[in-house]
Amino acid sequence: MNPQQMTGLELMQALAAGDLAMPNMAKTMPMTMESAEANRVVFAVTADERHSNPMGGVHGGFAATVLDSVTACATHTVLPAGVGYGTIELNVKMCKAIPFNRTLRAEGKVINVSSRLVISEGSIRDEEGTLYAYGTATCMILR
Repeated sequence: MNPQQMTGLELMQALAAGDLAMPNMAKTMPMTMESAEANRVVFAVTADERHSNPMGGVHGGFAATVLDSVTACATHTVLPAGVGYGTIELNVKMCKAIPFNRTLRAEGKVINVSSRLVISEGSIRDEEGTLYAYGTATCMILR
């Protein structure tokens, strides 16, 4: 099926199933989609040395990019075929330093849908549930 003819949920589920290739950003910021359902996506994410900041830690842009990705992909799950979106606001809280070479889970959830906007939230956590970063996003629906 042509991705332009798929609903947002169908597209996200095809990415999660491996039926469609993840976009190139998922190579830059190592991300794989583990699951997609209406209003929610889960990614596995791993920062490596390419994501270093001048102080030798993981750059905050890693978490910001991951949170932008999961909140936007969650947004996509509620949209019909042929309808797009764009992030118009992203708010990120860094809660703990992201570790190098450790796979974390990033989750995005839709929390409100209106005729023009979708508001979603995202988190990055380890297997014990420790919160590394939290964010909210507002996406404008583009019809």
